[in-house]
Amino acid sequence: MTWQVPHRGLVLRAGLVLLYGAALRLGEALSVTIADVDLSASLLQVRETKFFKSRLVPLGQDLTSVLSGYLVLRKDQHPVSETSPFFCCRDGRPVPRHLAEAAFRRARDYAGIKRGGGPRCQPRLHDLRHSGVVHRLVAWYRSGVDLQDLLPKLATYLGHVDLHATQRYLTMTPELLREASLRFEHYAMEAHHA
Repeated sequence: MTWQVPHRGLVLRAGLVLLYGAALRLGEALSVTIADVDLSASLLQVRETKFFKSRLVPLGQDLTSVLSGYLVLRKDQHPVSETSPFFCCRDGRPVPRHLAEAAFRRARDYAGIKRGGGPRCQPRLHDLRHSGVVHRLVAWYRSGVDLQDLLPKLATYLGHVDLHATQRYLTMTPELLREASLRFEHYAMEAHHA
């Protein structure tokens, strides 16, 4: 079955950038409507998520720009109303999960992105959420901010009930480990001289 989507590549790009940049779950991204996206305020309303909560998600400048460009092209293809899906197929219906996942697999295979361990171990769309979170932590480490203050805010941003649920996303990568080690080394050196 082909993905009957206008500007298929643009839809996929905007979706991938949204999943990573806003660290959304796939179901959340596919459920976004035109009314949920306020690009002038760089805000996204995520409604009735996994934990039956809604939340406002601030969008960065680059992400807002990508979504704005996508929306212009999307409006050229389909008339929109407040309840129209942000990501839609040619017939105006929302892009279903299985088609988004199939498009991602094709793009991943085309790009030659492959891990060992067989088909079950290959990168998934949900991995973009994990990557977005880990890269945010690396950026926070590098900027020297107070992680103890920001981690509960990150949990809220992700739509988690508490920080415990967010810990699943805190995968230790070499880059994150290096930044955490540098932070600890700096702390230890200050304590030694105090």
